[in-house]
Amino acid sequence: MAWAYLLECSDDTFYAGSTTDLALRLSQDQQGLGAAYTRHRRPVRLVWAAEFDCVEEAFAMEKRIQGWGRRKRIALIEGRLDDLPGLSSRARH
Repeated sequence: MAWAYLLECSDDTFYAGSTTDLALRLSQDQQGLGAAYTRHRRPVRLVWAAEFDCVEEAFAMEKRIQGWGRRKRIALIEGRLDDLPGLSSRARH
């Protein structure tokens, strides 16, 4: 199993990641031992996570989320999945 996840950083930005051990990764990010992005933006808070059958699926979701804007990420966090297509940059143009 693998996870895709979103962290909210202390500067109100989001960090998207993927891992096979969510608890370990969150602990690493909180200690400043994880991603370089989160290292200087602690504390971080887990705001969304989804479990996937394989690492490739979790990684693909991480990359998808990394391409999203703030409004779309917030919709995901809030569970407003029906709003996601309308928040894509292509749908707004």
